[in-house]
This record gives sequence, C-alpha cells and structure tokens, in this order.
Amino acid sequence: MKKPGKSWQESAWRRRALGLLRQDGLMRGNVSVRRRVCGKSTCHCAQGERHEAMYVVYREAGRTVQLYVPKEFEQRVRRWVKRYGEARELLDKLSGVYEAKVRRRRD
Repeated sequence: MKKPGKSWQESAWRRRALGLLRQDGLMRGNVSVRRRVCGKSTCHCAQGERHEAMYVVYREAGRTVQLYVPKEFEQRVRRWVKRYGEARELLDKLSGVYEAKVRRRRD
C-alpha cells in the first residue's frame, strides 16, 4: 500500500521550521524595554531622559522570570526571540495538521 504524501503546505511549513532550527539561536520569551530613573539628582534621567534596559520575560516552573540583556546582546537576543516565535508558530500549525490526521484516522 502506498504511503500518502504530504500536502504542499505541510512540506513548506516543515522546510521553514527546519531552516529556523538550523540558524544560530532561539530564545523563548518576550522582549521588554524598561525606562527608569536612577535617582541621582545630577543625572540626565532627572530631567526626563530615562535610562533604558532590555529584558527577556518568560515563564519557568509557574513563575515569571525577567532576564537582563546586556547592550552588546540586544540585537542578537531580538533575533533569537523572533526566531523562536516563528518556529513555535510553525510547530503549532504542523501539530494541527497531525491532529486533523488523527481525527480523520488517516495518515
């Protein structure tokens, strides 16, 4: 008996997911940029120009974790988080394809 082929959409999603996984870096979470005042009266932030710091926020063991991102990592971390989100979206779509196959009881 011949094994049924994959749909063009499923094949495209699989190729895209594999391409994302082959690239350097994936990171779960959301990027959050915080602006704050340091408290020094002579600092520029006292006049309204606040200090910026980037964090990646994610859940781990039921708790929210905020990971500080040093300036030299900001662009890389943004790419990693974006790539993770794209990969997760593709995996969710592929999971839906296989859930539908189980519901139809067909491969």
